Amino acid sequence: MKLISVCKEKELWKEKGYHVFEYDRDAMIEETRKEPEWVHFGSGNLFRAFQAAFADRLLEEGILDKGIIAVGGTSSKNIDTYFRAFDDLHITVTLRSDGNIDKRVIGSVAESVKIEEKERLEEIFEAPTLKVVTFTITEKGYRVKENEPDLNRRPEEAQSYLGRIAALLYHRYQSGACPLTMSSHDNCSRNGDVLKRSILTFADAWGDEGFETYLEEKVSFPISMIDKITPRPDKKVAQILREDGVEDLDALDPDYYMNCFVNAEESEYLVIEDDFRNGRPDWEKTGVIFTDRETVDKVEKMKVCTCLNPVHTSLAIYGCLLGHHLICEEMKDEELCKLAKHVGYDEGLPVVVDPGIIDPKEFIDTVIEVRLKNPFMPDAPQRIAMDTSQKIPVRFGETLKAYLKQGKDLNELVYIPLVFAGWLRYLTGINDDGDRFELSSDPLLEQLVPMMSKYQLGDTVEKKDILPILKNDRIFGIDLEENNLGDKVTAYLNELLKEKGAVRKTLRKYV
Repeated sequence: MKLISVCKEKELWKEKGYHVFEYDRDAMIEETRKEPEWVHFGSGNLFRAFQAAFADRLLEEGILDKGIIAVGGTSSKNIDTYFRAFDDLHITVTLRSDGNIDKRVIGSVAESVKIEEKERLEEIFEAPTLKVVTFTITEKGYRVKENEPDLNRRPEEAQSYLGRIAALLYHRYQSGACPLTMSSHDNCSRNGDVLKRSILTFADAWGDEGFETYLEEKVSFPISMIDKITPRPDKKVAQILREDGVEDLDALDPDYYMNCFVNAEESEYLVIEDDFRNGRPDWEKTGVIFTDRETVDKVEKMKVCTCLNPVHTSLAIYGCLLGHHLICEEMKDEELCKLAKHVGYDEGLPVVVDPGIIDPKEFIDTVIEVRLKNPFMPDAPQRIAMDTSQKIPVRFGETLKAYLKQGKDLNELVYIPLVFAGWLRYLTGINDDGDRFELSSDPLLEQLVPMMSKYQLGDTVEKKDILPILKNDRIFGIDLEENNLGDKVTAYLNELLKEKGAVRKTLRKYV
């Protein structure tokens, strides 16, 4: 069974339990090439498991008649190896918490294009029919360095990924200035604003006031909240496909972050600001929510500050200390499962931002009872522990600020301070068995590790010695010492450092 031959062998694939599209894919591809409507930049696992998958469903239902033009990231290898080699088809495997899996061949990608294939991309961006350009290029993909060479080049000479995208918009402006929507679906705060600022940086450097006016008046950059976990392709899933007879896996590196298939959880959320300048696609018919800007902002805060991300970080910190390597295994750990619930329900929900369109308690119920417990989701605490110093001010700091705004004494909190103390304990690089372990990458490790790695099991930490950390509002969102949490965090830290097994004992004591 080869993906490239799936249309000739549909019945065989169906016998093996795969859903295979029934629409006329050749006709869809022809129509898409003639009158493109949707381009996507950043053709990785999230795109293939989410946007491409729901487009496939909409094509099958007859709601869409055109597919997606997928543009590769910084590596052209991905387009050649993971798209064109399989006629732009891929397999999406949905890993359900009940142990079942759904396997679907996705045909919604009508064309794959490399970012350096300028002539073809300009043809696409000239098309008046083009409605929306979506992005999953990660937060760092939007950064424009101060010394970005493209800022000193003409648009047609742009070489960087983001510079090329800005140049394509400039080409659209020069080719009739048709309206367009640039919709970021990356997991960062106010993602549309981040994208807009980056594009305007290029426009300002290029010095064409007409182009800047076009971007302000005819191009929209709606914000969105996206939530779907898509780890790198798992070897166990690859083995399932191999046993089904899929022949395309052996030629690919099983350790690489892409493959001919993508595995993902069943839960997914996409909430988008309803600001579309050239017609809005009918994505709501597959669960996408269009709403106003304020509501999108509230949904993001609900997720990031209360219902998912703080719970994730809590599990990541203590999971590393206790030697866990899978989040789903942590949820079988009685103390860690209780900690997750306490952080979410007891200390998060009382000050949660309620967006109105998604119930916060139902969201966190799904997180705790379905998503984090999913045995098929190979997500690791070590991955989630990356960049913790950058995550804490948003994932916990906003909750602390909400408590202060309500006039509450932060010293009454138990579990959030316990997470902070756990993170300081984590920075010693010693696990609960007394062995050294590797810390996940973090931009502040060089600053923080020398302050914490000097402590051994049995040492007592004086608050004055860690005040530079406790008072750092860039880490915690607030000054912990000034807001009555310094003593509590230090006390917890000393309990966690007392001896081998102290992490487990301290968790049992408090959760």
